[in-house]
Amino acid sequence: MSIATDLLVDLFDRVRQVSHRAIEGLSEQQLTARIDPEANTIAWLAWHIGRGQDRQLADAAGIGEVWTGEGFAARFGLPFDDSASGYGQTSDDVAAVKGVSAALYLDYIDAVFDAIAAYVAGLTPDDLAKVIDDKWDPPVTLAVRLVSMASDGLQHAGQASFIKGSLARS
Repeated sequence: MSIATDLLVDLFDRVRQVSHRAIEGLSEQQLTARIDPEANTIAWLAWHIGRGQDRQLADAAGIGEVWTGEGFAARFGLPFDDSASGYGQTSDDVAAVKGVSAALYLDYIDAVFDAIAAYVAGLTPDDLAKVIDDKWDPPVTLAVRLVSMASDGLQHAGQASFIKGSLARS
C-alpha cells in the first residue's frame, strides 16, 4: 500500500468507528425515533451509510455489492428494491427502515468497510488518478469519488451521533 491508500483506508475506518459509537447497543425504539416528524432516524442513517458506500464502491470498482452478494438484503428484509440506497427517499421510506438490530446495521457497515479496504489496498497512484465520471466539471477521479464516499459516510454517522445525543437528553 502507498501513503495515499493508507490514508484512504484510515478515512473509511473512521466512518466505521464513528458509526459504531453512534449505533452500538441502541434499542429498536432508539434506532427508529425521530427528533421531528420528518427527520431521518438512526436506523435509516445506519442503513444508508452502508448502502451509499456499498453501491458507489461496486460502481467505481466494477464489483458486486455486499448488500446482495453477502445476503444482507435478505437479512434486513426492507420493503425496497435491492438497488435502493436511500438517495431520493421520502419520509415514509425513512420510517420503513425498522425491525433490524443495531448489531446487524454494524455488521453491514463492517462488511462494506472490509470490501472498501480490500479494494483500496490494491490501488496504485495511476488508478486513483483515473477519471471515472466525466459528467462533472471537473471530471471525477477515483480518488475524488472515494473521498466523497467517506465524507458522506462521516456526515451521516455524525447525524446519527447527534440524534443519539438528543435522545439521551430528552
